[in-house]
Amino acid sequence: MREPENETRKMVFQPAQLVIHENDAALATCVAERVADLAAQAIATRGEFRLALAGGETPRRCYEQLRNLPVNWARVQVFFCDERCLPRGDKQRNDTMAFSALLDHVAIPSANIHTIAAEYGAFDAARNYAMLLNDYAQLDLVLLGLGEDGHTASLFPENPATELNDAVVAVFDAPKPPPQRVSLGLHTLQQARHRIFLVTGAGKHAALQAVIDGASLPAARVGLSEWHVDRAAMPEVC
Repeated sequence: MREPENETRKMVFQPAQLVIHENDAALATCVAERVADLAAQAIATRGEFRLALAGGETPRRCYEQLRNLPVNWARVQVFFCDERCLPRGDKQRNDTMAFSALLDHVAIPSANIHTIAAEYGAFDAARNYAMLLNDYAQLDLVLLGLGEDGHTASLFPENPATELNDAVVAVFDAPKPPPQRVSLGLHTLQQARHRIFLVTGAGKHAALQAVIDGASLPAARVGLSEWHVDRAAMPEVC
């Protein structure tokens, strides 16, 4: 792994590697470079890089950095960790943000971008995306965020979908709007070759502390991961 910049301090805790960045800009730059490095390694080794993107605002700056790095996008297969059941093109959809921040700006074939058809409803979209994933080997990298309640992707604490073993799960009654979503299942996230969390902002203190303390939150259950965190998100006790 490329060494972080001077303003970044690294420590290790179980079950994760924690990299602390001075601010969200430094975090975005470091993670974008890490993604580009992993892409190059996967393409050199296996001829293809299978990347699952996170939604939300935290990854946006990372994607804007990534689009300017040397990546052989013709050899990249892009997937999504989760999607909201909203009409295609809705500004709240994860794929809308990903196209705006990254995919519209790189030379990736449209056939290499695998969006989740969540506009057709959670059940059908989850079933169809699981069938799609069957055509590919394990994901090389999943990018993930951390919710203030400890959720990741659309796997929420105490939601039945989080406990399913399916490759892709239909999510109902999510505590954040919209209530219907589609998410890669916990087992799929666990099986990825690499997992990177991006965590920014003071609102994540409690959830991050719980992960550090070993709480059985969905984000913690993903398993051994790289956690890239800005100083604003770090609990004071750390």
